[in-house]
Amino acid sequence: MTYDFAVIGAGVFGAWTAWHLRQLGHSVLLADAWGPGNSRSSSGDETRITRLGYGRDSIYTRMARQSLTQWKALGERSGQQFFLPTGALWIARHSNLYSRATEDTLRAEDAPFEAISMGDIERRFPAFKIPYRDTYGIYEPESGVLMARRAVAAVVDEAVRAGVEYVRASIEPVAPKVSAGAYLYACGPWLPKLFDRILEHRIFVTRQEVFYFALPAGDDRFSPARMPVWLDFTDDRTPYGFPDIETRGIKIAFDRHGPRFDPDTGDRRVTMRSVDAARAFLAERFYGLDSVTLTETRVCQYSNSPNGDFLIDRHPTRDNVWLIGCGSGHGFKHGPAIGEYTAQVATGRREPEPRFSLASKPNMPRRTVY
Repeated sequence: MTYDFAVIGAGVFGAWTAWHLRQLGHSVLLADAWGPGNSRSSSGDETRITRLGYGRDSIYTRMARQSLTQWKALGERSGQQFFLPTGALWIARHSNLYSRATEDTLRAEDAPFEAISMGDIERRFPAFKIPYRDTYGIYEPESGVLMARRAVAAVVDEAVRAGVEYVRASIEPVAPKVSAGAYLYACGPWLPKLFDRILEHRIFVTRQEVFYFALPAGDDRFSPARMPVWLDFTDDRTPYGFPDIETRGIKIAFDRHGPRFDPDTGDRRVTMRSVDAARAFLAERFYGLDSVTLTETRVCQYSNSPNGDFLIDRHPTRDNVWLIGCGSGHGFKHGPAIGEYTAQVATGRREPEPRFSLASKPNMPRRTVY
């Protein structure tokens, strides 16, 4: 069994990398221990936000746009809908420098957006209860929701039809039994466990909690037609959420790095304290949600680089090994662009981006990318 490339990890980064390598004509093995979009993976759960706003980090605005084109094309080829154009709303403050930088970058990249007043937010999206007077909105009309788990599985299915060999196998048995010109490890939170001496202080795996709450009967203010995905810059809790996608209720989480987490042994039960905090936030910030019923929860993990940039680089001492990771809580949307970039760099068709290098990752967390 000999391949040009062996990709270990069939999450969003690995699946799209295998797909793009195959499009370039290479023989590819794709391996995953539990399957694409499985419940332990960072690519699991039902939905992810796709948006273009990234402060001054225009590289991610361009990557998100490039990726969205590929997500839409995947849906067209498969006859499925993986992208829901709900729009994306940033709840911002005029005094917030990141908000202003986001506007400047969207304008410079000719990305469609509107700056809308606090009153316009509540008129156009009547579920929102805005508590601060200096609040406004940055609305991206062409952004929205990606159906995460289903989309990753579809990428793998399409890659297999194109000639990629996919196997369910743990990481340890694959390497000795498979001969490949290069091994690409896209293992999410398992990456620092496999390469602990190199990555111990460069990838920080943290515990993240996600909540779904049932909505009042007959209230359509939370439907995708009347509520966009949203991210709140005005709140230190850094909340974000989704409308009622596929009648699962409203989904909410807080974009804060939780405690260290082991993807193999970590407890995936949420705490009642965090449930109460999420419920209190909904009552505070949305009309009609003074008393809501919890219906589902998830505990997943972020694989954070110190500053939020991705890691896509060669192993420092093994030229035929590549490390692909550090989604840092915002990576899913970029899967197609990351796969294309990795395939091009690994085959010598493109020069590496310095921001994605191992050398650019400091040893202490100092997040700059959101």
